[in-house]
Parts: sequence; C-alpha cells; structure tokens
Amino acid sequence: MAKIQMKTPLVEMDGDEMTRVLWKMIKDTLILPYVDLKSEYYDLGLAHRNETNDQVTVDSANATKKYGVAVKCATITPNAARVEEYHLKEMWKSPNGTIRAMLDGTVFRAPILVEGINPYIPGWKKPITIARHAYGDVYKNTEMRVDAGCKAELVVTHPDGTETRELIHDFKTPGIIQGVHNLDKSIESFARSCMNYALDLKQDLWFATKDTISKKYDHRFKDIFAEIYEAEYKEKFEAAGIEYFYTLIDDAVARTIRSNGGYIWACKNYDGDVMSDMVATAYGSLSMMTSVLVSPDGVYEYEAAHGTIQRHYYKYLKGEPTSSNPVATIFAWSGAFRKRGELDNIPELVDYAGKLEEATIQTIRDGVMSGDLAALCTIPNKQVVGTEAFMAAIGERLAALLA
Repeated sequence: MAKIQMKTPLVEMDGDEMTRVLWKMIKDTLILPYVDLKSEYYDLGLAHRNETNDQVTVDSANATKKYGVAVKCATITPNAARVEEYHLKEMWKSPNGTIRAMLDGTVFRAPILVEGINPYIPGWKKPITIARHAYGDVYKNTEMRVDAGCKAELVVTHPDGTETRELIHDFKTPGIIQGVHNLDKSIESFARSCMNYALDLKQDLWFATKDTISKKYDHRFKDIFAEIYEAEYKEKFEAAGIEYFYTLIDDAVARTIRSNGGYIWACKNYDGDVMSDMVATAYGSLSMMTSVLVSPDGVYEYEAAHGTIQRHYYKYLKGEPTSSNPVATIFAWSGAFRKRGELDNIPELVDYAGKLEEATIQTIRDGVMSGDLAALCTIPNKQVVGTEAFMAAIGERLAALLA
C-alpha cells in the first residue's frame, strides 16, 4: 500500500532507557512501513538535555505550541544518583514539568481496558479518567536547607514596596522549607478543561483537594471550580444528565475504591501524579494508561504515563531477554496521529491510528502479551513473550488490518 501522507509535522520528543528502545521499535515496525512520517525531532534523552543545559526541552515545548500536536517518550527526572551516573552539570528539573508549565494545560489519563485483563479491584468495570492540573505546586517549587537558629518567613512584596509576612517556622534545629505557588488563571483553565471534557464524555466530574488543612491554597482551587461551575456549566451538566461535586482527597480515594468507574477525577498536580499511577496499577499496569496534555488554546501532547523502565534497560544492555510492555507508548503515537489527522482532515491517518490500537489490543486478546499483564490475565493459553516478539505480533495484526 502507498504510505499515508502527512501535511503538518508532529513534534517528536525522544526519551530515555528502555522506552527509547521501544520508541525506535515502534517507529520501525508499526509506523514507517505505513506512514510517510513528518516530525520535528527533539532528543530529550538525559545526556542531550545535559549537553544543551535543558534548552532542548524548552525548544520542544515551543515547537509544540507552533505545530499543535506532539508525541513524547518517557524521560528521566534525575535524582542524586542519576547526577552521578550521567555526570550531569546539575540536577535538571522534570522535562514533563517544564513542558506542562509552558503549555499550561490539563493532563487526562485513562486506562486501556482489554477483555481478559482483570483489574486488581474487581468492581472497576469502566475506566476512571484522572484529570491532572499541569501547572505549579511542587513541580515549580523553591526549596532550601535551613540551619538551626534560623527563622523562615513567607514574604510578599507589593507593587508599592510594602511587604506582607507570615512566619513559616522558627528553626531551633536544622530543617528544610519549600515554597509552592499557583495562578488563578491556570486554575480557571484547569476547571474549564475538566468540565468541557466531562461534557464531551458525558461522565460525572469529581474534584478533590484538602481544603480543610490548606485553608487558603487548596481552598482557592475549590472556590474557583465552584464559581466557574455555577456561572458557566451547571445548566449544561444538568442537561447532559451528569454531575459535578467536590470532596476531600481522602474521601475521593475511599469513594474510588468502592466505585465501578466511569467518571473523571480532577486532581491538583502532585495528587494527579500519584493517583494516576494508583489507578493505572489497579487496572493492571502502568503501561496500560493513556495520557494527553490539552492546553487551553488547543495544543495536544501525547505521552506514556509511566517511567523509562530502567530495570529492563539494564538487562537489555547486558543482552538479556526483556518483556517490556509497549502499549502506552503505542497509544501515545496513535493518539497523536489521530489528532493530527483530525486537525489536518486526513481520514486515512485517523483510520490508521484506530487500526494501530485495534491491532495492539487484539494481540493481547489472542493471548500474546508481556510479563506484567500475564499475572492479571484470564485468557486461556496465554503466552508471555519478549519485547521484540510482542512488537512483531502487533505488527502482523496491523499489517492484516491495513491490507
């Protein structure tokens, strides 16, 4: 068949470790034989981020604003051990945090459900979508070590030069402090994105923070959501037969465990990071979770919601067999192709994206899968295969669907 032609490039953000290996396999096996890929490529591997003083991350975000659709591989957020391992100039910040802050969007994450792969929580029959605010909080924090005998204060300097001060703590012994912030404008965008997404999916929307403890910071989130809902969305939600409600984050966790799914759960940035991993794992695997960042001005960045699969990468380097799950990374590519096809009016590209997902799910339904899925699988005669064999099996089914 003739390759599908693209009009506008995707922004392609390469990554680290085993997911970088999967990235190339996916392109070689599942994409390049069928699509005349146009992409503006950025290497977000940790070594190249270090070489460019992380400018490549900023450049990739600006390119995403320009072209409207990006697809991203998993990347390393370095800790002290990684600084030593990669001989880094400094402990670079999370590239996801940088990109999300620049795009100021909302991250929507939902599990990929496959018949025969059973969640750890039996009652979860429908997907739970996590809507994660993608700006501020600990991802834009300022931190300091504090010596004994110091006094830490929160100081706001007003335009006229006057100051407002609040005591943080009198340190009789050494300690640490952290400052976080957020913006009303970003919280408003977050609220509207969540409510629009709920209307699109016709699903209930939950929002949860801890305003009983954080009486100003978290309470501001709660108030903005309530104001926007009452002024702009209440009648639309009622007409659609769906509900918005606020609850405390601990109550939301309890409700979630007892639920059967089928709703959108909106969380602040860090809460969404943790809860999306919890939801993904409970449904079966971190590698079975879609993730898309949607900005207020209609820019989309698709990614896998998991890490770089470090343990498998070290085995891969030794020439040992691996059984890595590529599904979330495949779905990042398919999501980006679908959106690119919709925006550019290329139905063949939209159709290809759907068949790429269908081939992936069909492979698992046929009993061919990675090791992480086998433990949850009730499909008879299941076969745990290595990374290359899993990719090849998906490739065979995709070729048949596109023939």
